[in-house]
Amino acid sequence: MIKIGITGSLASGKTVASRILSFKKGPLFSADKIVKQMYKKNKFKAQIKKRLNIPNRVNLKKFLRLKILKDKSNIKILERILHPLVRKEMIKFTKKNKKQKFIFFEIPLLVESKLMKHFDVIFFIKAKKNIRLKRFHIKGGSKDLFEILNSKQLSDAKKAKYCNHVVVNEKNLKILKRNLLDIFEKYE
Repeated sequence: MIKIGITGSLASGKTVASRILSFKKGPLFSADKIVKQMYKKNKFKAQIKKRLNIPNRVNLKKFLRLKILKDKSNIKILERILHPLVRKEMIKFTKKNKKQKFIFFEIPLLVESKLMKHFDVIFFIKAKKNIRLKRFHIKGGSKDLFEILNSKQLSDAKKAKYCNHVVVNEKNLKILKRNLLDIFEKYE
């Protein structure tokens, strides 16, 4: 089994790259997808509300955004709850798919969380900040939130040092796909 990690900065195109790489090659674990599933669980929501002192009858995600914009140290509290749960799911996923030739992991904070040793190959998806901000904005995110979340990440240069492959995603989907598959060919 070859474990392939896919990471990158905020709105760099990790999800698209992960889908391209894993398509018909192996199962894909998405940390973001796991987090979305957690937000649907009442027990998890109650834990977040308690730890961050959030009233019960509010929209949790909207209120969290406001709390983070008001005080970015709230991200740390959130990460202390989320990260262990995501890692637990990662372990389950790996065990479940241990007979697969390739398994793929899309993990936004792979390097920041020091998870490099868990992967045989790491792809870093990279794009200029102004392009990433436009993408974030298209998905409904604000510039202020982008700046806060982006500041929590290591620079591209630091992240790239820990990755086997750096793929620039600033053009179109066709170019991204070609670049990814050209690199991946050597592992098949």
